[in-house]
Formats: sequence, C-alpha cells, structure tokens
Amino acid sequence: MRATEQDGTYPRPILRRERWHSLDGVWEFGYDDADEGERAEWFAEGAAGGFDREITVPFPPEAPASGIGETAPHAVVWYRRRIAHEVLAPGGGRRALVHFGAVDHRAKVWLDGRLVAEHVGGQTPFTADVTHALRPGADEHLLVVRAEDQPADLAQPRGKQDWQDRPHEVWYERTTGIWQSVWTETVAAQHITDLAWIPDPARGVLAEITLARVAPVTVEIVLSHDGEVLAESTSTVRTPRSRIDLVIPALRNGIDREELLWSPERPTLLDARVTVRDAGTSAALDTVHSYVGLRSAGAGRGAFLLNGRPYYVRSVLNQGYRPDTLIANTGTAELRREVELIKAMGFNAVRIHQKAEDPRFLYWADRLGLLVWGETGAAYEFGTEAVELLTREWLDMVRRDRSHPSIVTWVPVNESWGASDIPRDPAQRHYSVALANLTRALDPTRPVMSNEGWEHTDSDILGVHDYCSDPEELTRRYGDAAAFDRLLAGPGPQGRVLTVGAAQAERYAAGAAPLMITEFGGLSVRADDADFSYTRTDSADQYAALLGDIFAVLHASPIVAGFCYTQFMDTAQETNGLVYADGSPKLPVETIRRIVLGRRPQPEDTPQSSQA
Repeated sequence: MRATEQDGTYPRPILRRERWHSLDGVWEFGYDDADEGERAEWFAEGAAGGFDREITVPFPPEAPASGIGETAPHAVVWYRRRIAHEVLAPGGGRRALVHFGAVDHRAKVWLDGRLVAEHVGGQTPFTADVTHALRPGADEHLLVVRAEDQPADLAQPRGKQDWQDRPHEVWYERTTGIWQSVWTETVAAQHITDLAWIPDPARGVLAEITLARVAPVTVEIVLSHDGEVLAESTSTVRTPRSRIDLVIPALRNGIDREELLWSPERPTLLDARVTVRDAGTSAALDTVHSYVGLRSAGAGRGAFLLNGRPYYVRSVLNQGYRPDTLIANTGTAELRREVELIKAMGFNAVRIHQKAEDPRFLYWADRLGLLVWGETGAAYEFGTEAVELLTREWLDMVRRDRSHPSIVTWVPVNESWGASDIPRDPAQRHYSVALANLTRALDPTRPVMSNEGWEHTDSDILGVHDYCSDPEELTRRYGDAAAFDRLLAGPGPQGRVLTVGAAQAERYAAGAAPLMITEFGGLSVRADDADFSYTRTDSADQYAALLGDIFAVLHASPIVAGFCYTQFMDTAQETNGLVYADGSPKLPVETIRRIVLGRRPQPEDTPQSSQA
C-alpha cells in the first residue's frame, strides 16, 4: 500500500513511509474471563484457544462496528490473525515491524509463538520488531495479541470510560483491547524510529531524530513549500539521537515570513523529507516524509498568543466518542468531516477531552487549520500506581504529538480527577505541579495546564469551568476585572477554589496566565429524563436564544481571552452537543456560526425543520 500525504490514511502522519500494509480488518477473537490463555499457550501455532468469534479491528469489542457489540466487562481478550509471508518478509537484512496505534490497556504480542512485544498504556503507540520470530520457510505467520483492561481499576488512566457496569452521567462505555490501527512495514536495520520538529518562526526549525542503531550515517533533510526548497541539511550522525538545526533564509524577510507561518486562518505546512544514508557507500537506508508548521504558542499580556500576537480562542469540547465505534473511528474521512464541521461552525479550536485522539485527526487539524488542546484520559484515584501509570503514559503522548502544529496547549489533569484533594494534600499539589513541569521539560514551546477548570497550582492559562446558564449571573461573574476578582477570592462557580497558592493568582493578576472559560454551556434540546445535560431547553427557538445569550456574555467580557463550549456532539446519554450523535446539527450551521462568532441570531436561524 502506498500512502500519500493528502489522503491522510497513513496512521502516523508525522513519520510516514510510502510502502506499508494495513492489518485492520477481520481477526479471530475470544474472551478469557478465567485468564487461562497464557498458561494454555493460546499464542502457539495449532492452539485451540478461545478464539470462538471474529472481530473487525480497530473497533473495540464493545462497539457495534466491531461485529460484537458486547458491553459487559471482560478483563482479558485475545486477538489472532494470519499474515502472508510476502507481507512481512523483509529480505536483504531488513527488519519487519508491526505497529499498534493503541491497545487498551496492557498488551502482549506474539509472532509464530514467540513473544515480540509488551506494552502498558491504553492511549499510546508501540512497535514490535518481529524479524527474529519469523518461522523460516513459512508461507504465512501467526500474529497473536493479548490485551488486559481491568474495568474497575481506578489507578489505570481511563478518561471517560466508566468504571461502573453501565454508563452514568458523563462517563461512557468501556474500551478494551485494540482501538487504533495496526499496520506493518519493512525497514533497513538502521532506520528512523522517532522524528520531531521544534519550530522557531523567526529562524527555522530544529529536527530531533532517533535512529534504531549506533552506527555512522549521513542524514539529509529537505524542507520545501509548493515545490520550492526552503532549507536543506546534510549531517554525519554517529549517535542514536541527534538534533539538527535548519535555518530558513526566507524567514529573515518579515513579509515572506508571514506567508510561511501556520495559523487556523492560513494553515501553511512545509513538506519535509528525511533520508538516512550509509556513511560509506551513500546508499539510502531509510526515507521518511513529514511536514512542519511554523508557529509559536504562548500566553501573556492577558491573552493567548499565537505567533506572538493576541489570539481569541473560540473552542469546542469534543469527546471523540462515536455511536458505532465508541472511542475509535471509521477512518480518516470521518475525522476530516469532524474538523471541517467544527470550523464551519465558527470555532478555531477544539479541546480533545480525556483521550489521545487518533493522529489522523491531528493531521486534518494541521492541514485544515484548527487549534487543539491535547489531553490525557484521567485515573480516578491518587496513589503510587496511579501516578506512575499516568505520568509514563502522558509523557509518551506528548512525545507522540509534539510535532503537530495544531496542538497549542497541554492538559495533563482535568478537574482534579485523580488528584481530588489538591487544596488539602501537599502530595497531590506536588503531583499537579510536577506534571506541568515535566511537560514543560519535554516541550517548553506550549502553554501547560497544571489542572483544568479549578484548583490551579501552576497553569499558564487560568481555565474556569462554569455551567451557569443565566446570562445575568454570568455577567456578574465576568463582566469586568473587579467582578472576576470577587469570584477568584472565594469558591468558584462549581464550588471549588480556582487557584491553590498565591503564585497562581499573582500570575493571573500580572496577565501572565490569561482567563479563559474552558467549559461552559452544556445545553440540550428537549432531552429525555434519562439523558444528561447541564441545562435543558424546550424548543429549538429557546435553545438558539439561550445559546446566543451565553456566548454574547463571554464575547462582551473585557477580561475573557477565549472559551470552550461543551460540547461538539451528543455522546451516549450526554445530550448537550451542538450536533446530534449522527452528526446532524441541532440548528443550521450558519446560525451556530453567527453565535460562536459573536453575532446575534436572526429570526430565520430557527426554521421549522430545525425544531423537529
């Protein structure tokens, strides 16, 4: 299979090779409720095992699209499929790799009966080098995966996956096992294993390259735009990790620089090609394709800063759950449609809530121009195991996504989930601050939230969650600086203090940490009693009017630097989306756009068809 950049099909868009083979599709599948599969060697050739049904990968077994749709808890599941030898056969000293986008939560992988990989972390990718396990002379090979996901383990990062037997309030069905793409490719023994870009809009870009082996090689990098080479570099590399500085002369001219900067309004991307050559023969060992967005993100002067300038953030919260696929998706076309619809509604940003979204969503955000707040799924208890699991997984997420120009803010903690006693427990405060600082150490180029919504300890943006639907009360809270100072001094809108410690409040007062209302709204139209929403309305007219009123308050506030509306789409029992679960808008898109942009809705914005 050949991957072209424009179609967004390759599962890892920042490090793309032209030839690859998808393993998505039908696999054998079985539950292992007695956890006997390893002892019985279900991974072995000829093992009967418990593979009594089929599943369509990458959809989790709880999702209807998987062909199973079983939502009862099963802690251990197994997958098995056969792969033709020509798909994996590397030849000529090359290596055969099997990549997993995400397997929730603990995974073991066997190839032809040999263990080839183990991984912990349900949101992050891993790779199995299966070359040494290939059975000589075989026409096909047996790939087996065991996934373990304890449904009630609160130390395990799970985000919106419910720990109860049935979904309740704002938590949804569980996800077990494989839920992102699986694919194979063959590479030289010396090849690129990781690639990252650190942009400097005033100068160029820094490339960070990780190689599979320690051996002298030549690394060539070419950056181009619309066929014009902007920068190129040839370096001799003798270490497994290297940092290569590429200066882009065109950035010296301020006018030319504007043409090359990335923003939602002009999402310019530079094409990148990296080639690794043998230092002696100059033979090409590996070539990967990528792209770079030149932009800076920060906070200061009471504003979010994009490319050094104040930028008003109009964001919407997206749970990333879909009716047929749950936490997964049907493919790149669906992800592109979501980005396009969010932009059409007038938003310039999206907050991916409590999950690591498929990298192809980030690809379309990069290409089409949509800011993204990157966030991890939370654990729901505090302790040694929870801290270790979330910290490791979060740092892997940052490494996976840090080259996407669309991502402009990191959110390791939301609403004190997994650290519910931050104001009272010094250990939990240290945890919140440490996560923020670890994130800055790995990526110092973006704002970081120490906690989202309240109880901030060391956040670069003062995000406040406020589901009040009374426009007059919202004005009393955010109408001017004095009003918000009163709110800041006492319990916040959800009854939780907004800052912990004097330093965070001082950062806000100095303009270093601007105020954003990062969750608000949550309106529904004629919801059933079993549904969840923050405020219910009785008609499309009432819905449109109230939606316009609460947006108008935030637009009128002189102190609010941006907002994030809850939410993009109805999700399971949570019916407070701007669109229904099938993707159809609850109001005409142009009506929503007017409201989001701060323009008053017109009488024609709620036609009869939108009230059904």
